[in-house]
Amino acid sequence: MTVAGELKRRLVHVSGTGYPALFLLGLASYDQLRLLLVASSVAALALEAVRLLVGLDWRIFDELTREYEQDNVAGYALYMFGMTVAALAFEPRVAIPAMLMLTIADPISGLVGSGELGVKAAHTLLLTFGVCVLIASLSGLPVIAAILGALAATLADGAKPVISGYVVDDNLTIPVGAAVAIYLSLQYLPTVTF
Repeated sequence: MTVAGELKRRLVHVSGTGYPALFLLGLASYDQLRLLLVASSVAALALEAVRLLVGLDWRIFDELTREYEQDNVAGYALYMFGMTVAALAFEPRVAIPAMLMLTIADPISGLVGSGELGVKAAHTLLLTFGVCVLIASLSGLPVIAAILGALAATLADGAKPVISGYVVDDNLTIPVGAAVAIYLSLQYLPTVTF
């Protein structure tokens, strides 16, 4: 992917912040946000089915998908699925920071680090972790929940496992992993606030 293509991909990534922002700004209830995410996931699934099964050949797909996404479900769809799972499975206190870790920290990491399947450098992962901790702490999470959520998001960002030739993209694992870590820490660990 070209530098311009990578930048466009990152801008699309950041634009997803609009979903949790609707809730944070009081423009949508949490139930409305959930419905919007489900509708967006269904639309993404339909587009991917047409792209992969029928052969939809839109220029935007060529510009914004990576090589490993050409024959697999593309990152934008996994992005929607990951945010939808987080929103449906968890309350706003847990899901919103996890979604923001995907929409803000991941594109920052992508601009600084590797754009493909390479292992990200330590400085890139530290930056991801720092941005995720900042997001979680600004969301009002206790220290331990913020750190564990950020750690889960950073681990997901740093690893893209390949299972049976299919890349498990961090667009799916960041919001789900972060939300699970935040939820478990809120349930079972002591609360210390910033």
